[in-house]
Amino acid sequence: MSHDGGDGRERPLTATRDAPVGGQAVLEGVMMRGVRTWAVAVRKPAAEDAPPGTLGEISVSTFPIKQRRRRRVYRLPVIRGVAALVESLSMGLRALGISANAQLPEDERPDGSGGQEISGAAWFLTVMVSVVFAIGLFFVVPVGLTSLIKDQLGSSLLFWLVEGVLRTAIFLGYLTLLSRIRDLRRVFEYHGAEHKVISCYEASDELTPERAKLYSRLHPRCGTSFLLIVMIMAIFVFAPVGLPAWWILVLTRILGVPLIAGLSFEVIKWAGRNRRHRWVQWIMWPGLQLQKLTTREPDLDELAVSIAALQAVLAVETPGEASADDLIGLEVVA
Repeated sequence: MSHDGGDGRERPLTATRDAPVGGQAVLEGVMMRGVRTWAVAVRKPAAEDAPPGTLGEISVSTFPIKQRRRRRVYRLPVIRGVAALVESLSMGLRALGISANAQLPEDERPDGSGGQEISGAAWFLTVMVSVVFAIGLFFVVPVGLTSLIKDQLGSSLLFWLVEGVLRTAIFLGYLTLLSRIRDLRRVFEYHGAEHKVISCYEASDELTPERAKLYSRLHPRCGTSFLLIVMIMAIFVFAPVGLPAWWILVLTRILGVPLIAGLSFEVIKWAGRNRRHRWVQWIMWPGLQLQKLTTREPDLDELAVSIAALQAVLAVETPGEASADDLIGLEVVA
């Protein structure tokens, strides 16, 4: 860890090891996951008759993680990444639903008289819509637009470069747009709180808001960094395809997504485990800078919520005692 930048200014603390924990920011809260347990901590709204500035209580929900990756096929490189990402997406959407329900009036929540729990089919549909949107925006749109000028480019090399640059530009523009939405600021603050608390835990430091605040809000295993790797990895994976008919180009972009995601998963896992090396830090630097768009500095109250989520996981399991097979899929933070 380093706290002195050598120029008289203090720099945020950073951990130098990986712990088998991950997480995600949700509405007014944080989801944390361990090896066999995941938990959601949410700050509920204060009572209507509470004095101004009063904080609502922290609600914590804990759930077991179904162990689906015992088969050998789910432990193979690339395949394990795809399986882990599908599981994380499903878990993250459930956590968002829990946090949204916690912000509703008591009689409108699923556990109250006026609410209704979202069905498994609804969650599946939500996941599918999210995946289709992402594939369409970041893979189909770039190759479709580039195909319009395929004849003018005249070579597969130029087509490959233009498509890759366009895909990355759309991704960066999308993140920039999200970062400017005022309603998402609190979510980005909880995203920063999640990173700080995980880094604090990875450094074996005391899990208090005051200590966690000293750590960087940027983390090498963040989902934002992962997505940047996906954009770059796609350039190399699609290069050998050449310039077939437009419908074949679109089809390869859709079918190639699992391969790209699996390869990117292996890259970010490797980077997280080797973060002590200076040259690895240089490779991770662009992804860390990109996280400045999707994270904000949290306050102590937001850090307390994130700590509550992690402590709920640690209360029922000890991640450090997990086997290598149990740790598959825990490399991406959020």
